Amino acid sequence: MADKRDYYEVLGIAKGASEDEIKKAYRSLAKKYHPDVNKAPDAADKFKEINEAYEVLSDPQKRQNYDQFGFAGVDGQGFSGFQSGGFDDFGDIFSQFFGGAMGGDPFGQRSGRRSNAPRQGDDRGMRIRVSFMEACFGTTKKISLDVDETCPDCKGSGAASPSDIETCRTCGGSGYTMHTQRTAFGMFQTQGACPDCGGTGKKIRKVCPHCAGRGYTTRTQNIDLKIPAGIESGQRLRVSGKGERGVNGGPNGDLIVQVEVMPHEQFERSGKNIFLEIPVTAVDATIGTTVNIPTIHGDVTMKIPAGTQEGTQLRLKEKGVPDARGGRNGDQYCTVRIQVEKKLSAREKELYQELQKLQGSGKGSAWEKFKKQFN
Repeated sequence: MADKRDYYEVLGIAKGASEDEIKKAYRSLAKKYHPDVNKAPDAADKFKEINEAYEVLSDPQKRQNYDQFGFAGVDGQGFSGFQSGGFDDFGDIFSQFFGGAMGGDPFGQRSGRRSNAPRQGDDRGMRIRVSFMEACFGTTKKISLDVDETCPDCKGSGAASPSDIETCRTCGGSGYTMHTQRTAFGMFQTQGACPDCGGTGKKIRKVCPHCAGRGYTTRTQNIDLKIPAGIESGQRLRVSGKGERGVNGGPNGDLIVQVEVMPHEQFERSGKNIFLEIPVTAVDATIGTTVNIPTIHGDVTMKIPAGTQEGTQLRLKEKGVPDARGGRNGDQYCTVRIQVEKKLSAREKELYQELQKLQGSGKGSAWEKFKKQFN
């Protein structure tokens, strides 16, 4: 027991780690140190240590005993050496390594696909920025990227001619080999890509001179990416066939483009609606006026009703963002911000003083109504 390392240290996690953090750490280490993958002399011992730590820390009761009493709290509870310990997708580790099931399957069936079967390539991602107006009305962006394409000469086979392709004798054309291995945890039947053909099931006598046997060529492509009207930050666009190349003649994956919309200095947007704060003088708010309001569609004449109060929202119908599906546009909401002049001309000051006297002489002024609330 003196030689044992702390279980949290073994998994490289903090003592207060969550269940997900424990599972993630375990999975990463189990992949790294599985003795059928890691050929280091101490890999089996480390793998056993990792499994022992996970079996204790993944069990709430065992973890509580360990936290309270250390190794004494879990010794004698029957560490089983190698089990899933509640890790539902533990088998995924083996399928990623070996492409098939763990030893113990009485029928020897594999859960994975044939290693030499055509498979679509992975998707790849990129981000693109568009301006506020481009997002509102849509645009087309040119993007440049390197794309792997099936070699036009060998059609992806990597051979100079069809007669230069022969079946791999090691795997019989299956692309994988099976072997049984004795480990510290018992016998395991594992499956892996054939070491001679690399999982293709084929051997090539003479490689294609155009692609040097790779089966694909890489060229830079300029793509016109259509940004639809009304797109919002975080939305993604898919470009078919511009992702990572396929395997064994499979199609390319897709390019996933995430759009980031840059903010506007004045306009704000929520869905299809646009919001704008507009300054209105106290005089105009009192007696009403007509003003030209900026919108994303251009200036629009709008009436400020007499008696408009601070914070009032006035709506301009269908002056918001166009609907991507062809429906009605959003609206623009104008929030009134009443501006009080700080500098007045002599004439303006004289008129305000006259207005002040008129307001003070009348009954029912705003100030009098306010004072009556305290009587």
